[in-house]
Amino acid sequence: MASTAKFVLKTEKYKEQLKRWPREGKHILAQYDDETIIVYQAFRKEIAEYADKNGKFGGPLYSFSRMTWIKTNFLWMMYRSGWAEKNQQERILAIRLSIDGFLEILRASFDSRKDAYGPNGPQPGFGEGGVRLQWDPDHTPHGDKEKRRAVQLGLKGDVLENFNERWIRAIYDITDFVKEQRQFVHSNDLDSLVTPREMVFVPQNKDLCRHIHLDLEES
Repeated sequence: MASTAKFVLKTEKYKEQLKRWPREGKHILAQYDDETIIVYQAFRKEIAEYADKNGKFGGPLYSFSRMTWIKTNFLWMMYRSGWAEKNQQERILAIRLSIDGFLEILRASFDSRKDAYGPNGPQPGFGEGGVRLQWDPDHTPHGDKEKRRAVQLGLKGDVLENFNERWIRAIYDITDFVKEQRQFVHSNDLDSLVTPREMVFVPQNKDLCRHIHLDLEES
């Protein structure tokens, strides 16, 4: 059962992390350990409060019939939500998933680009769960595009149900942390900016790495 205990992010100065992050290519940057990985979502107040209180999603305003997107990269989430200042994205949630569940999501994912897998499509056993995979430009704290690509995954149907009922280990509202760090971005004081400590995550299954188009040389 998911826990709603207070979450303490492992953090590090943004500029220190820049020294080890790949400069370009498709990489999964995330905070993870041997059993779990953090993904991020942004919601309106009512949805976030229900999730934070109950350790899973639900309530009258949350729709299980719509696709919902998760992101492993904190700064990509900050770009998408405008550092929690965009309408209906005012609350930022950090969601701790089981590693096994995250790998299942990757296995079920399918890149919608026509040339992603060649004429024969993805390998058998991959891309069959209806998960939408996108590699988008990563962004600096100010929102400028990086050469490095960040992954986001769109969930719906059975995968979304499993995400909510089986794979979530905890949900934490980190909006206060986001607001604290947002002031350094607005004042252009990136020397003081702290972000969740993220490392390159590489699945051990090499077929899965090929399926999602990871760039492995720098990893």
